[in-house]
Amino acid sequence: MDILDFLKEEGISQSLLDGVREFRRKYPSEQSEDGSSVMPYYLYYGKEIWEAALTALLCGKNLLLAGSKATGKNVLSENLAAAFGRPCINISFHINMDASFLIGTDTFADGKVTFRPGPVYKCAAGGGFGILDEINMARNEALAVLHSVLDFRHVIDIPGYERITVREDTRFIATMNHGYAGTRELNEALASRFVVIQMPEISKENLQKLIRKEFPSMKDTWVNQFTLLFMDIRRKCENGELSSKMVDLRGLLDALELMEHGLPVKTALDMGIVNKSFEEYDRNLVDDMISARISEKLTPSDIFAG
Repeated sequence: MDILDFLKEEGISQSLLDGVREFRRKYPSEQSEDGSSVMPYYLYYGKEIWEAALTALLCGKNLLLAGSKATGKNVLSENLAAAFGRPCINISFHINMDASFLIGTDTFADGKVTFRPGPVYKCAAGGGFGILDEINMARNEALAVLHSVLDFRHVIDIPGYERITVREDTRFIATMNHGYAGTRELNEALASRFVVIQMPEISKENLQKLIRKEFPSMKDTWVNQFTLLFMDIRRKCENGELSSKMVDLRGLLDALELMEHGLPVKTALDMGIVNKSFEEYDRNLVDDMISARISEKLTPSDIFAG
């Protein structure tokens, strides 16, 4: 199944789907012989966000996905690369990252000095989709090298080497959280080079779709209960009763996968959700919330159809 089939099922505008197919035709990828792309591990559900993101990328814009934890920023980024059939290069930002890491630097190989390209250079030269993950973790002086890549110039100046032009099929998708330790305000000059989508929290209906897609043998009763459990935890976090680290959609999906492989339900939920906090108060409160919805006698065979 191609991801465009999934987007058609989700009701994405036909004109946008035609635009993506035209992009693929104009910029063929070596990812597959028939022009389709590999399906990502997780799918992003949210028609309005999909249409906004596809429109921006078809217009040649770079995209900044901003939002809180568990809103699917990285999932959507990888889904977009798959939809356009482009190679995806993930660049995880941190405080010690410098410009040479992004663009490239000299190295010594085969008895001579050569240029070793960085991930931004590889995206620009190879027509890739670069995912700039947690872009507000890096220092602004390190990010300044991106200005000419992301604006109308679309070039990279490499000291000591020639200037290269960014390929027309290259796109950059940045993600950022507010409030994480080590984050900082994004420089205005850099922020102006993106169009921004504020990522909404996943809705009850879309979470149910996601769980059904990932675990097709799960009984509807338990799809609903695990969805409501996640919503309960998120509500407690929003009210300040729980640490935000307890809102972990990946953790919930990991726990369900462990159950599907036979691990006891309580143990799987402890590993995927409860133990994510090292505060006893948080663990006890989440334990109580789980007990209110999930019986301790429940077994994986009760959750999944044989």
